[in-house]
Amino acid sequence: MYALVDAVAFYASAEKVFDPAIRSKPVVVLTNNDGCICAVCPIARKLAIPKFQPYFQVKKILEDNQVVIRSSNYELYADLSERMMNVIGRFCDNQHIYSIDESFLNFTGFKKLIHDWHRYGHDIRRTVWRETKLPVGVGFGPTATLAKAANHAAKKLPGFDGVAVIDSETSRVAILKAMDVQDVWGVGRRLAKKLKAMNINTAFDLAEQEPRKIKRLFSIVLERTVNELRGKSCLAWDEVRQDKKEIFSTRSFGERITDATALKTALINHCVIVARKLRAQGSQTQRLLMFVASSPHQDGYYKKSYIYEFSVATADSCVFANAISEVFDHLYKPGVRFYKCGVGALELSSHIFQQPDLFQAPIDNPKLMKCLDNINTRYGVGTLAIASETPTTRWHMKRAYLSPHYTTRWHNLPKIHC
Repeated sequence: MYALVDAVAFYASAEKVFDPAIRSKPVVVLTNNDGCICAVCPIARKLAIPKFQPYFQVKKILEDNQVVIRSSNYELYADLSERMMNVIGRFCDNQHIYSIDESFLNFTGFKKLIHDWHRYGHDIRRTVWRETKLPVGVGFGPTATLAKAANHAAKKLPGFDGVAVIDSETSRVAILKAMDVQDVWGVGRRLAKKLKAMNINTAFDLAEQEPRKIKRLFSIVLERTVNELRGKSCLAWDEVRQDKKEIFSTRSFGERITDATALKTALINHCVIVARKLRAQGSQTQRLLMFVASSPHQDGYYKKSYIYEFSVATADSCVFANAISEVFDHLYKPGVRFYKCGVGALELSSHIFQQPDLFQAPIDNPKLMKCLDNINTRYGVGTLAIASETPTTRWHMKRAYLSPHYTTRWHNLPKIHC
């Protein structure tokens, strides 16, 4: 038996954790630079507030309905996600964190220990709520894809109260018939259009297809999905989510930038983020892509990129920052009003299998990076930084509705008045 535990409207729910005054109110969260709505809590969903709609188009609707608006607080979300995953992990020793708000559990060998999956699911929900104040849905199924389908039912279909279990042919058929094919894990909107053109409208319709035919018409991936929907497990943990092959950090600026120092600082901040993610994944890179661009909607569009190749693979923030300083003049153009920049690590490799070079001195300092990561993990991201990460707000995202960093910055700790 597999389970998928998934937070309900995670970003919006996270905003309510340390602000009880808004728990009973409609809440939406905006994307980078307060551009679009990216998260809608269940209360706001009842008001028919559309997701992924540009904020300026629905601003009047939000004001008329007294909807609470928040800018994306990624630091808060990451910390609450870690807390939630730690709680979920106590219910099964075989946990696989799939995304910031989703976690798979593999209960192989637990059949004789757990006699009531519904009750166990509600235990998970209650414990996560008690310790994190985050609402979650729990879905159980004999395959990872059916667990995902059950989770969809637990959160979206009436009558399940946050927990759904597919443990029989009757429950499998009932849930799959009530599920649009677009909502099947891995299908998506574009593929769903092709399937619906073939009169495959529900998850059950897809499960009833001949797997070899689906492989011939589409792909081996969709063939596996069909088999999983039928109850035949085809996905191993390393196939559920592999390590990333590329890692990028990009962002549009809150305001246009013309100053070279501000642009270089932004690039270095992005490279530090990429390096930190590489180290967290146990990866490194020998090729670093960096780019800058003006807005494509303005005259004189300018975009320039550069791929820097290191002598050996690395994930050292200082090495990355030096590389950006070295090639920055190839990217910067005076007079351009820069709108966006980013850094990406390409062709990642594992740090475990790095081949030492007898004739090449190491270019990185793993002990220093470990110290940097440990301090920032304990006291909050940005506590310790490299010198070229000069603090500035000129290139930062526009976040007019940002909530405090309750768990990662000392001066934002919640205050209790007795």
